Amino acid sequence: MRIAYLDCASGISGDMTLGALVDAGVDLAAVQAGIDSLGLPGCRLAVADVKKAGFRATQLTVEHEPEHKHRHLHHIEAMIDGSILTQRQRDLARRIFRKLAEAEAKVHGTTIEKVHFHEVGAVDSIADIVGSAIAWDLAGVERIECSPVPTGTGFVEIAHGRCSIPAPATAELLRGIPLAPLECEGELTTPTGAAIVAALVHRFGPLPAMTIERIGYGAGQKDFQHPNLLRLLIGETADASAASAETVVLLETNLDDAAGESIGYSIDRLWQAGALDVSTTAISMKKNRPGVLLAVQCRPADADALAEVIFRETTTLGLRRSSVRRMTLPRRAVAVETSLGTVAGIVATLPGGDERFSPEYEACAKLAVANDVPLQTIQSLARQAYTSPSPGGGG
Repeated sequence: MRIAYLDCASGISGDMTLGALVDAGVDLAAVQAGIDSLGLPGCRLAVADVKKAGFRATQLTVEHEPEHKHRHLHHIEAMIDGSILTQRQRDLARRIFRKLAEAEAKVHGTTIEKVHFHEVGAVDSIADIVGSAIAWDLAGVERIECSPVPTGTGFVEIAHGRCSIPAPATAELLRGIPLAPLECEGELTTPTGAAIVAALVHRFGPLPAMTIERIGYGAGQKDFQHPNLLRLLIGETADASAASAETVVLLETNLDDAAGESIGYSIDRLWQAGALDVSTTAISMKKNRPGVLLAVQCRPADADALAEVIFRETTTLGLRRSSVRRMTLPRRAVAVETSLGTVAGIVATLPGGDERFSPEYEACAKLAVANDVPLQTIQSLARQAYTSPSPGGGG
């Protein structure tokens, strides 16, 4: 399995994360192309080779035209939906922004629909989050682990005034996440960085058993007496061909009085809230009434939020919650070139080492519409391109 480890010795921020990913080999031009499709005015990612307390790193800065907008979550999600991002990249970006919205709503006593994004709704924060989502996908990482996170000490000026560190939204995002002591005056972990680890990290602790392939260093904007760096290690777990197992939460409920439109809407909201899998099954209920079994798989940290979505958006009066073991095959993202265009896809490694390629539906659908050909034609061309890749191709 392809795994990444975030060594947050000096905390974490959005620009440090994206800088570390680029330093580890992610194509900056590909990330910039995704950012360009958001419609942000004159937004450019600039990188520089810097030194922090004697250590080399990549410092990423977001350059953009001045603006004074306060965006809501639906504004940002509309930008993501209208972009050229792949479905996985959109899902990663939405998951991070939803974590931010939930934290901001909690500390300000409002709802995620009404909360205003201030600093995190600015162009640079949007570029950091969406850029990181793109970069994680391009890196082909299937699992992210992280060290305990230091926050720094002292005070920070935010849109609502002077606050102690960690800022309120940052502290809310770090609930349940192990913190590390570091006596340093200044903000080491930002709301954007906290949202990234809260939304994407599977486990917090020491460096896991892995074979390191790439190391990236992302530099923070400030200088301290210690190296203000985020170190990213990417590699493979010891047995790259074996299926991995993890504990997930299964939420289930039976619905016999819900309209089809409300069930479809609920499914969309569950995906947006970070569900790992959502499914429905036709069932027969008491008094021979036809019904629907709604089943949701999620990470333990997301279970309460997803249960809230189910209660709010469906007619259920209760649900079943259980912990189950989920086995997944190692996989990596690839892109193949066909005669009608580029198709993104996933390659899974089966027990024994054989590989199986699955073209991404969204990518195939766009090419099918653009070329006015059946969807199956694009899917067939993509599979042929992977089994017989051209020189320099993605297979």
